[in-house]
Amino acid sequence: MVIFPKKTLKTLLFASLLCLSCNATSYALEAGSKAPDFSLPGVQGTVELSSTAGSVVYVDFWASWCGPCKQSFAWMNAMQDKYRAQGLKIIGVNLDTKTEDARKFLTQTPAHFTVAFESKGVTPKNYGVKGMPTSFLVGRDGKIIFQHLGFKEADREKLEKEIKAALEAKK
Repeated sequence: MVIFPKKTLKTLLFASLLCLSCNATSYALEAGSKAPDFSLPGVQGTVELSSTAGSVVYVDFWASWCGPCKQSFAWMNAMQDKYRAQGLKIIGVNLDTKTEDARKFLTQTPAHFTVAFESKGVTPKNYGVKGMPTSFLVGRDGKIIFQHLGFKEADREKLEKEIKAALEAKK
């Protein structure tokens, strides 16, 4: 019999629940609905979705313990660098209960995009996040274009096409 420390057990339970929901196809937010605003502490001050009005925003919910989240950082860095001048803003919303865990992750896996910290769970609940990473592409009009659950190498091309189409769309 293996006995886990209470913290490890909680983390395993939470991760298991998220993994079980990874195959879920229903979301609380539909394409075309207004993206819920948020105001969260960030690496460089307060992060507010409303301050990005007129930009295409890729909002990514992640955690330091999430393997696919770590894989997505290199891709998000590349997208932010490639499309910044065309109006793309990426916001990574960290969901760790301890901000220190996220900050440690960021020293090993730097972000070239805005990072916010959400330890209370309100914002992911408002977005209907069911697993990690979960991302939402928000158009210049503040409405959700699409949402994506998980991240793997095969997703890169499709996600970039969606971003390019949103950047090229008329305001």
